[in-house]
Amino acid sequence: MAHWLENRPREHSHENFPPHDLKPVRAFVAIRMNAQVEDAIAATSDSIKQPSDGIRWVPRANLHVTLKYLGPKVDPNRLERLTAGLHDVARKTAPFEVAARGLGAFPNLEHPNGIWVGLHSVELGALAARVEAASAEYGFERENRRWSGHLTIGRVRDTHLRARTRQALHAAIDTDFGTSTIESITLYRSHLAPEGSSYEALATFLFHPR
Repeated sequence: MAHWLENRPREHSHENFPPHDLKPVRAFVAIRMNAQVEDAIAATSDSIKQPSDGIRWVPRANLHVTLKYLGPKVDPNRLERLTAGLHDVARKTAPFEVAARGLGAFPNLEHPNGIWVGLHSVELGALAARVEAASAEYGFERENRRWSGHLTIGRVRDTHLRARTRQALHAAIDTDFGTSTIESITLYRSHLAPEGSSYEALATFLFHPR
């Protein structure tokens, strides 16, 4: 996987960022939970999913928590400038824990549009606010909606779910998926394709232990 820049402990490099031939990109800032938590989430998704269940489940490789969606066609030069702000956010952030617990849906499990895993951490909301503020400083539009800490695991194409799927979702409501120590934020590029999206990590910014 090609990176625009490599993050080093306590500093990062701008060498070859961005490539001259790169076109505008769909980009966002996110975190990943640890492998054990992602494995537990994937296992629960696999236990619920059924053939033709009307749900597009998020692949294990794509599980992430979006802190800030930057836009569908972002000029790479704007992303290059934003890296300074993201580095500053990371430099002022210490590693913290996030518990992944509970399963829910928007707007609710009776008529779901999106299925998610709940995230529990005061620090996570504060981090999202700092990323939002840093993005605004570099010209990205502020989000009008209040940020909600969750990890999307499925998008529902048919809200009239089968009874068996609905029962499986309700049975997983109180699942404890484990706890992750979050140590970095990552700037991602999203590649859209008919078979589904894939995400490319462009730059990772390490937090600084205190």
